[in-house]
Formats: sequence, C-alpha cells, structure tokens
Amino acid sequence: MKLLTFNDNGQFKLGIKTDNGILDVAAAIKGMTLDQTISLPTTLHAVIEGGTAAVAQLQRLVNIVLEAGSEGEAYWLDETHIQYGPSVTNPSKIICVGLNYRKHAEETNAPIPEYPILFNKFSNTLTGHGAEVPLPEKVSSQVDYEAELVIVIGKKAKYVEKEHALDHVFGYCNVNDLSARDLQMRTQQWLLGKSCDGFSPLGPFLVTADEVGDPNNLDIRCIVNGEVRQHSHTSDMIFHCDEIVSYISQHMTLVPGDIILTGTPAGVVLGYPKEKQIYLKPGDVVTIEIEKLGSLTNTMVAEK
Repeated sequence: MKLLTFNDNGQFKLGIKTDNGILDVAAAIKGMTLDQTISLPTTLHAVIEGGTAAVAQLQRLVNIVLEAGSEGEAYWLDETHIQYGPSVTNPSKIICVGLNYRKHAEETNAPIPEYPILFNKFSNTLTGHGAEVPLPEKVSSQVDYEAELVIVIGKKAKYVEKEHALDHVFGYCNVNDLSARDLQMRTQQWLLGKSCDGFSPLGPFLVTADEVGDPNNLDIRCIVNGEVRQHSHTSDMIFHCDEIVSYISQHMTLVPGDIILTGTPAGVVLGYPKEKQIYLKPGDVVTIEIEKLGSLTNTMVAEK
C-alpha cells in the first residue's frame, strides 16, 4: 500500500494512493456506511503502529469505496491538486547514516567506514513533495542534494539480530538529505549543515515493506533541472538495511514511526572537482526517484 499525508486547513490528513486517485481516509470513514466491526486508523502514525492489521483494514475501506461507485466519488482526490505533507509527520527519531555508499565514500576521498557513521536531524527539516525549500543564503552558499532511501520503523526494536531486523520495518520512502556543505565541514560534527529548515523533504509516499521487497535491490536517482546527477543502486550500500536497523537497535530502542536515512550514492556536488562544483541555487528543481517509491520533487527558493 502507498500511504501519504496531505495538508487540509493546517492539519495533516491520511491518504491512500490508488489507481483511482487518492482516497481521503477520514472523509470516507465519515461519509460511508461501514461495518461497525471495521476498526480504521485515521492518522499515518496509527497505521504504522497498527502494522499489517491496520493496512488490511484500510484496504477493506478502499474496496468498499470502489464498490460504491458514484456514491464514493466525493472521497477521491486529484493528486495534482493536493498539498503533500511529509510521508512521516512526527518521528520520535530521525537517524542518518553517513558515507554508506562505497562509491560515494571514494568520490569524497573518505575511508570506508568500519561501523555505520550515525548523526541526527530534527523535525524542523521535514517537508513534503512539491514544497518549496528555502536556501539559507545568509549562512551558506553550498547547499547540496542527496538522494536517499528511508527506512520507517513499524515495531519496537531493541537488540535485534540482523536476520530479523527487517521484520521491524513498516515501509520505505524517498528523502532528499539536503546538506549545507560549508556548515557541515565547519567543525567535526555534521549536524549544523544537515538541520536547516526544510532540509528533509520526505515522500511522496510511504510504501509498505511488502510492496518494496528487498530494500537493497532498488534503483536510485537524483535529477537536478532535468539532468541526472546521481544514478546508482541500493546494493552499493556498505551497510545494508538489515545491518543498519540491527546496529542501531543495539544502542537505542527504535519505536514505530522512527525514520532512518540510509546514506547517499555517488554524484553529489561535493564529489566534483572544485572547479566544477555548482551548488543549488534558487529556482533549481530537484527530483529524487527510487524504484517502487515514486518521485519526490522540490524547488529551491530564496529564503524570505
């Protein structure tokens, strides 16, 4: 299932992407005559916490609305007219893995890490597909793109073995892990360059794990103004998704809704020779595409 959030008068509402359009879950629950035995989640986090049972109930709702024909037409939204929210709206933790693609480490002349390099971002960085991202031009002139696969935790995980780690994953989505390189490299800690407002566009969809299959068998691309800048495969990860979840769970408890950004492949601006480094500027349009997860597009704008 492909889940999403959309902004309705300042509130993020739950939607389901289907071939028929986007189903407004809350509106359908309110407007349709439903079997009282159906217990339906109305928020994205409720779906994550409810897991496969919640997804199954939502699929029943989709089927009911489809079978209703014209009676259910009012509950379908045109995806070209909605304002997307982040595909996860309120994670308790945003954990990032640095230098996790072998070719990316090589292009930046960094040693291959022995252990996953972890850092964090904050909720102020979250925004949705189609949103404008303000470039912090007062403090940075080197904002870079990073196409990344996001792991969304679905079950509490502590001291999980690698063999069982993906059982704790609800699904996956795209992110652009935007990075102000001059701020990132100012000190040995990367956090400042990673945590400017809007620096984690997330979406457009949260796709359940059963639809994705092996997360380390996906094509990944970043496109800037129509030019492919990054084109790789998640199999190039140094630490695969099961290893990442297991490793993090040895040190902290992961809970439903936590998100893990798994690193970016080669092709970032930082990896170019200095004379060819052209960082993002207002008006640039950046699209992140990962196989099975859709396309996440955002426009860079001048900060007001």
